[in-house]
Amino acid sequence: MSGQETIGFVGTGIMGAPMARNLAQAGFGVVAYNRTAAKAEALREHGVAVAASPAEVGQAASIVITMVPDTPDVLAAVEGDDGLAGAMAEGSVLIDMSTIAPGETRALAGRLAERGIAMLDAPVSGGSWGAEQATLTIMVGGEPETFERCLPVFEAMGTSITLMGPSGMGQTTKLVNQILVAGTCASVAEALVFAAAQGADLLKTVEAVSGGAAGSWQLANLGPRMAQRDFAPGFMVKLQQKDLRLILEAAQERSVPLAVTSVARQYLTAAEAMGLGEEGTQAIVKAMERLADVEVRQDGGG
Repeated sequence: MSGQETIGFVGTGIMGAPMARNLAQAGFGVVAYNRTAAKAEALREHGVAVAASPAEVGQAASIVITMVPDTPDVLAAVEGDDGLAGAMAEGSVLIDMSTIAPGETRALAGRLAERGIAMLDAPVSGGSWGAEQATLTIMVGGEPETFERCLPVFEAMGTSITLMGPSGMGQTTKLVNQILVAGTCASVAEALVFAAAQGADLLKTVEAVSGGAAGSWQLANLGPRMAQRDFAPGFMVKLQQKDLRLILEAAQERSVPLAVTSVARQYLTAAEAMGLGEEGTQAIVKAMERLADVEVRQDGGG
């Protein structure tokens, strides 16, 4: 694939903006659209063209990426009024990098195939930090030949890129990822609430246990943020809640019990009730703090 091929990008929020910017920096022509126009306009200084609608993006690009919050947002961008599907040419590719329901992904891929448009589902892990640094983990579902065609696009945004199987398997793998992420984040928060209640040095505790069997990305990255009261979002509570809803719906369909995931979701529900939906997922610790009447803070406040 030529590095000069134009790539469309719909959804330039906390994740999409740096992803689109990295594509432009890799030499691709990029044309972007966002419902809140100012978020797309901010990319002009990085060489990204701005479109007035998804359809305009679809007309300009042979490969289009969508990066929006939920299943209805993807369907609106692709099949709604002024959507991508009616504008994309036969032989083009839609890459959905949102996290949505696997069944909806497969159904959408089938409808696009009838138009001669290939589709890959390619959700990501790594949060806004991974998007900024182009180190995202990308899990892909779709046909191998379409994956190979789009691999240079993925390589401009991520460092771990895996074809997981046919349509929907990228989304399935992302939901597995989120089961692990949510349960581990909840455990990190519980551990630090316990440590704070015992009067431990929180940062030293994180450092001590990170090198052993308890080590994880969540502990090493979000544990210090909890202790230092840094709740800026790498991934928002409300978006994690959306992912957990998708997981539990899919699990219910197959009668798979997910007790740990369900508990993590309840803590996040409490965080949302506290008005923390747009904070980072590490804000789960605030819900636990309220129950324990102790504050996780490195200076020992509480």
